Amino acid sequence: MINKASPVKPVAGQGGATRQPAWNPTTWRSLPIQQVPDYQDPAALAAVEARLSSYPPLVFAGEARKLKAELASVAAGEGFLLQGGDCAESFAEHHADNIRDFFRVFLQMAVVLTYAAAQPVVKVGRIAGQFAKPRSSPNEKQGDVELPAYRGDIVNDIAFTPEGRYPDPQRMEMAYRQSAATLNLLRAFAQGGYANLDYVHQWMLGFVKDSPQSHRYQTIADRITESLAFMRACGVSSDSVAQLRSTDLYTSHEALLLGYEQALTRVDSTSGDWYATSGHMLWVGDRTRQPDHAHVEFCRGVKNPLGLKCGPSLEPDGLIRLIDLLNPDNEPGRLTLIARFGADKVLEHLPRLIRAVEREGRTVVWSCDPMHGNTVSMNGYKTRPFDRILREVEGFFAVHRAEGTHAGGVHIEMTGKNVTECTGGARAITAEDLQDRYHSHCDPRLNAEQAIELAFLIAENLKKEREDRRRHAPAVAVG
Repeated sequence: MINKASPVKPVAGQGGATRQPAWNPTTWRSLPIQQVPDYQDPAALAAVEARLSSYPPLVFAGEARKLKAELASVAAGEGFLLQGGDCAESFAEHHADNIRDFFRVFLQMAVVLTYAAAQPVVKVGRIAGQFAKPRSSPNEKQGDVELPAYRGDIVNDIAFTPEGRYPDPQRMEMAYRQSAATLNLLRAFAQGGYANLDYVHQWMLGFVKDSPQSHRYQTIADRITESLAFMRACGVSSDSVAQLRSTDLYTSHEALLLGYEQALTRVDSTSGDWYATSGHMLWVGDRTRQPDHAHVEFCRGVKNPLGLKCGPSLEPDGLIRLIDLLNPDNEPGRLTLIARFGADKVLEHLPRLIRAVEREGRTVVWSCDPMHGNTVSMNGYKTRPFDRILREVEGFFAVHRAEGTHAGGVHIEMTGKNVTECTGGARAITAEDLQDRYHSHCDPRLNAEQAIELAFLIAENLKKEREDRRRHAPAVAVG
């Protein structure tokens, strides 16, 4: 499907009256760029990128197109996007059990959301490629020692030593190999029976039984049980319907390290279009969304579905300009706007952006990132209070209900492990508890229980949205 040997060919934009400049995978190199490591050996860097350009693709163009089609349904109000995973994947924690636990919790969340919305849930993991992290400062100081900041395992090491913080281009090859191994296991889980709906529901029942708020969740679990029993009585089971025993799981990451992304960008032999084969979906971060800089330039040329982080500093006119750069053809499913404002700012900033998008007739998926705007410090740890995360999600849904638009997704940092990184939740993790199991290399993540608790809150909002649609649907004449 991917022809990596095809020669570079410029691709011109099709942006209606405004024709975009010609593009190829290298045009970003002539533009200003933010958030890049300072590699000391350009020859070594070039050698690694050259080797990567000869490696097999991690994902395929047909898979990215399928994801785009599913996201187009979400943009039309006929689905919901569940996107989540690690803040930054690590080489040291690359274990099969960690991948399995993430996959299991992710499926549990999807089951809850699917049942509540009565619509498909598109599952996109922050996994198999989410290694690079933007930083607020290029350096980090501990005591009298100042070293380059940790930028993710694909760049340097979290250990605060001169050797560890040295940006090493060979880490890109390590990230590629880990991504390939992770994808291999995820595909086996998704298609090999581990995603069987009967098993996922059994895991959900186990969670309900052990949760401090079991009484709150038992009702929906019982209803799912009744639905599955009814389906079996009608002859519909995982033995007879493939969709009940397998699922599609897509991968995504921030397109931050552009040399790595360029090396894995290939021409699709079916369409002749360029695709980034490092992941199914890429997003542009809040720190790298300058319209005339390198990251937007690179992403506008690949045909993968894209995400765009939208923070408090983004004005409506600036958003429309970015939409027109990244999705000049207004293609449904191409662009997901990931709103990340903070619980105290979502009601102020989100309506203005939604109204601009609606006024200009742009087709997007709206997704809520309730993590990045709600980070605080407690007892020397970065954390995210669970109540603030819930308030931002509630605000996100409330704004969309008021504007008459579809709250299309959620984007969270989470793990399948029982970590103590975000305070609050059903077990009421305190600031004093953070030291117990704080394992994140970068930002705090929801643990398994908190992630599923969040899914139930979202489910309640999706149910309200479904009931609103039903009440306002036009009457159908009969007879």
